[in-house]
Amino acid sequence: MLTKPSRIIALCSVANFINSADRVIMPIAIVPMAQEFHWDLHQRGWVLSAFAIGYMSSQVVGGSAAKRYGGKKILSLAVILWSISTLLVPLFAHSLTMLVLSRVILGLGEGLGLPTIFHIFSHVIPCEERSRAFGYLIAFGSIGQTVASLVCPHLSWPWMFYLFGMMGLLWVVVWHMMYTETRGTLDEEFVDPPKVSNSNVRWLEFVIHWPLWSIYIAHFSMNWSNYIIMQWLPTYLSSSLQANQANMMFTAVPYVMNSLISVVAAHFADDLIARKWTVLSVRRLMTSIGLLGPGLFILFFSAVYNFPLSVLFVSISLGLSACNSSGHLSNHAEVAPNHAGITFAISNTLATIPGILCGPLTAELVTQSHGRWFPVFVIAGGVNFVGAVIYLSQSAASQVL
Repeated sequence: MLTKPSRIIALCSVANFINSADRVIMPIAIVPMAQEFHWDLHQRGWVLSAFAIGYMSSQVVGGSAAKRYGGKKILSLAVILWSISTLLVPLFAHSLTMLVLSRVILGLGEGLGLPTIFHIFSHVIPCEERSRAFGYLIAFGSIGQTVASLVCPHLSWPWMFYLFGMMGLLWVVVWHMMYTETRGTLDEEFVDPPKVSNSNVRWLEFVIHWPLWSIYIAHFSMNWSNYIIMQWLPTYLSSSLQANQANMMFTAVPYVMNSLISVVAAHFADDLIARKWTVLSVRRLMTSIGLLGPGLFILFFSAVYNFPLSVLFVSISLGLSACNSSGHLSNHAEVAPNHAGITFAISNTLATIPGILCGPLTAELVTQSHGRWFPVFVIAGGVNFVGAVIYLSQSAASQVL
């Protein structure tokens, strides 16, 4: 029988599996959809980036609503919203405007999800298990992307959306049957009560502390390169390396690497803390690996035009990025245990800006560079390096909120 923390980790990880799978469907489906509906590169860019507009808009709402109404209700609402919008894509695909709208709604639902899960984890997961909790959460997200990357090329594009949309609705039923929420007078009860319980905090407090900004900037940097890979890898492999539809299965390899490294890094980080490393040292180490490594290997990826080497380098890049789950992503529950859902929501809102920019900006850079992708990857690597330096110099592991 699973303990309550283990059961919650499992349920939330499966939710993130579905969440992440739903994001990968469109970058794969857009290749046959663009051929069927005759979309140019800029139109494809807006379809891909529309998700990020909705995603960014609902982050803070998710963190605040979970604190007020409870994680169980808000996470249920989130999964229902993103599952229905996924199911509706084939119905809306004939109209670019309606398709962009459905992508925005998908983003709104998914934007509620992770801040709510961070809120739940900060309340029910003990500190010594936190790296593993976030590690499995991120790993299951990568597994979801892997499964979608493997399964979707074998389906007609409408069934890509039907399959994962129905999976989300089934999860909601299981969630309501298996999760019981324990609430105090104002909020859910903590398994490890914070040193300072400050429920009334000015909104300005969330943006005036450098330890929080170091997390926000590290998250932004991580997402810049991750969105490039997630949104454009199938298109890049198809246009620059002449990969065919069968080769698109190899886009699953980076997500396999990400999920494996996420679990290994999580256990490694918790083991270091058990060996009396300071929490701050562990968070900085894992974030350094998670930003500097991907920045370096995405530059290697940009320099080769051999298909196997390209897949290898981009897989190592996305794989090492998983170390961030035991780094800055776990740091929220330490610097703001009372408000981890909200701080993550702010962080993820800022970190969604790359998702909005990467679609049209990548299309413009490639067009202006006459089909060359090198500037896209150089910028991504540089952003990672800057984020690592700021996190190393400004991060903390003591409570600031």
